[in-house]
Amino acid sequence: MTQRKIAIASDHAGFVLKSKVKSWLEEAGHQVIDLGTDSAESVDWSDYGRKLGETVAADAEMLGVAICGSGIGIAIAANKVKGARAATCMNGLMARLTRAHNDANILSLGERLIGDEVAKDCLHQFLTTEFEGGRHQRRVDKLESD
Repeated sequence: MTQRKIAIASDHAGFVLKSKVKSWLEEAGHQVIDLGTDSAESVDWSDYGRKLGETVAADAEMLGVAICGSGIGIAIAANKVKGARAATCMNGLMARLTRAHNDANILSLGERLIGDEVAKDCLHQFLTTEFEGGRHQRRVDKLESD
């Protein structure tokens, strides 16, 4: 697997899974940029999602991982940033397809909804799948056209 620069962020409800994902990524040799949160103390997912979206959108080579309780709120926040394309995934197939067809650059996971093995599969599929381009490119381009 190609070593990548990966930004990661979570709210309090995703902190435990974020810690595990960070370790998995570092063990695989990736450069991890941890944007917080740093504990299970209550914080706003919207702040961390936006920060992650801004970080990933600023570097075309970077990917991101967002984690909250459901994976939904933090993805919504990240997607408010032009150039960020966050997708909440519940299995490896979703993670593979969102990279291949949607050129997603942020994988969003829900700590309260998936276990460690599913999270690992999602992460693996997301990191090893490249955007197919072709017929999918014009659709992705429309996201950036406004």
